[in-house]
Amino acid sequence: MFSSLERKVEEVQNYFTKHRHYISSLTNTRSHMIICHSCPMQWPCQTLLNGIVLQFVFGLLTLRTNVGLTALEWIGNKAKTFLSFAAVGSEFVFGISFKDHLFVFQVMPILVFLGSVIAMLFYSGFMHWLICNIGFLMQHTMGTSPTESMAAAGNIFLGQTETVLLIKPYISALTLSEIHALMTGGFASISGSILGAFIALVAAHLLTASLMSAPASLAIAKTFWPETEVPASFKDNDLKIEKGESKSLLDAISDGAMSSVGVVTSIVVNIISFLALLAFCDAALSWLGEMFDCPQLSFGLICSYVFMPISFMMGVSWEDSFVVAELLGVKTFLNEFVAYQKLSVLIMKRKEGGPEYVDNVKQYISVHSETIATYALCGFSNFASLGMTVGALTALAPNRQSDFSSCGIRALVAGSFSCFMTACICICVIVCFIYSVKLQGSWNVTLGEGFTLSSLRGCCVLTPSPHFNCSSIL
Repeated sequence: MFSSLERKVEEVQNYFTKHRHYISSLTNTRSHMIICHSCPMQWPCQTLLNGIVLQFVFGLLTLRTNVGLTALEWIGNKAKTFLSFAAVGSEFVFGISFKDHLFVFQVMPILVFLGSVIAMLFYSGFMHWLICNIGFLMQHTMGTSPTESMAAAGNIFLGQTETVLLIKPYISALTLSEIHALMTGGFASISGSILGAFIALVAAHLLTASLMSAPASLAIAKTFWPETEVPASFKDNDLKIEKGESKSLLDAISDGAMSSVGVVTSIVVNIISFLALLAFCDAALSWLGEMFDCPQLSFGLICSYVFMPISFMMGVSWEDSFVVAELLGVKTFLNEFVAYQKLSVLIMKRKEGGPEYVDNVKQYISVHSETIATYALCGFSNFASLGMTVGALTALAPNRQSDFSSCGIRALVAGSFSCFMTACICICVIVCFIYSVKLQGSWNVTLGEGFTLSSLRGCCVLTPSPHFNCSSIL
């Protein structure tokens, strides 16, 4: 009897050890909601539960089925091919050596190209149709108002300021909860044009994160700030979405390209400024640290300790948690471009197969940790974006400036937690895709933390070749 009981206890311990990342991710999601709820006695159960269900459904369809994996792989490859045509214009304008300046002459022109493409889709009416249908789905499943549902759907494809313009006629009549949800949705996602700049990093994960961020932002926003009023848009059965002022297709293409100039300029000058200030800050902190026998003191080191509990709770291993925490800090206090640039360096070093530690400093992180970081960084939740969002909303409704400002910080935190929630849920549903990493030479698989040979066999049954080289396993 006792031996049987001991075996049961041992089985339970093994289960929790094997699935510790999933359990910690789910615990993190729940604790974030409880801590930051503005009205603990008013839980928006329908919005919260259906939002999580929608996230799981999107994640399962895209990351746990053969059809989903194949579709993501196909879309990612086609997106990379489509965006590569931007190089034709770059080469004509900047010359054949434009690739020597990767960021300005190769990445930024993609934003201009996508700006024109999105403007074309708006002019044709396809983008309105897509946003309305996604917004309709979230409105009727999550119980949110038409305006905040459309805004959340728009954030999948558009930037913060463009999404605000979609519901321009309703801005001045928004409730405080709707304002909070609108701002949270902007902080929890990245625009389609910015997504194009990052698409070469991990295409499938970024596409999934953009899709899952919409229900996540509404679930978190309504948990942080529940609705206590009756939204005005509930009284309007025919929600009107702004369609722009383009007179023809060529006019739309030109307007889209011109509108992206301000985005490109803002990104470039902010990157220059932020990186310069970061270098100065690191030098000053190192000088200060030498006085206290801590010359390695830097902005990244401080961020790694501040955000380490969050990264660890999301399921990152202890060894990688400080590195991922540094990325979260850079994304929050600087911007997502700098954070993704640092993540791309880590991915490149892992693929090169160099030493994991140099002078006690970790050079790269595991595929598992890279995946969590990719989802957690996928959003505009930083202080620079906070100023842009408040400014854009104030320009459209000056009489609501105090309301926009009062919602800002809470919405920024909610947007960050939405990204963390997406990372937690995705790491719960990702089992097979984590192995689908092509290393140098051939399809090799490194078993990550919490993943066993038996789970890899299950992946080979679920998603057979060409996703994995399963001949040596089955």
